[in-house]
Amino acid sequence: MEELNTETKKAEPDPASKIIGLTGGIGSGKSTVAKFIEDCGFPVYYSDVKAKTIVNDNEDVKQKIKNLLGDASYDKNGIYNRKFVGEKVFNNDELLSQLNEIIHPAVRIDFEEWVERQTKYLVFKETALLFELKLHLQCYKSLLVTAEDNLRIKRVMDRDGKTYREVESVMNNQMPEKDKIKMADYIIYNNTNLDDLQEQTEKVIFEIE
Repeated sequence: MEELNTETKKAEPDPASKIIGLTGGIGSGKSTVAKFIEDCGFPVYYSDVKAKTIVNDNEDVKQKIKNLLGDASYDKNGIYNRKFVGEKVFNNDELLSQLNEIIHPAVRIDFEEWVERQTKYLVFKETALLFELKLHLQCYKSLLVTAEDNLRIKRVMDRDGKTYREVESVMNNQMPEKDKIKMADYIIYNNTNLDDLQEQTEKVIFEIE
């Protein structure tokens, strides 16, 4: 995740490293594709995982979140209170936006520093909200991992022990897949098995110029 880019122009590719935005909805298999990409020798920056680290390790970010949401945003051990924060911003778009304005710039800076350390001609930026936050405009190309809705729901139910309605509710709050498909430069359809998914992943990687 990172700072919202309101511009509509695509970022020019950096000749030193072309940034590929990798995204996919819940149960799509995005994380599996990310591992396949790493197996092919290309680095992946996990934006959403990194954001969870930053809210705990970055003292400036921690203080800003406390100022916005209160000291209860962190527990007595100084660990980010995800449940409390989630309840505070639930159905409050303005508060959520203010929270994102604290976290996203810190992730952006961390990502830029990470890119500078890479040596491969392609680097991948994994993030769930690539299109929602218009982060694809900052990337050379975008790669979407998608799958049929019923498959995605079953995967999450099996993985997380959630009910059908719980997973469906999460999916309904995400950007529709048909809209993401229209916006993506490359699409991987994860409807069959791991061998096919790996084959599609390798094919897409080496098609990117």
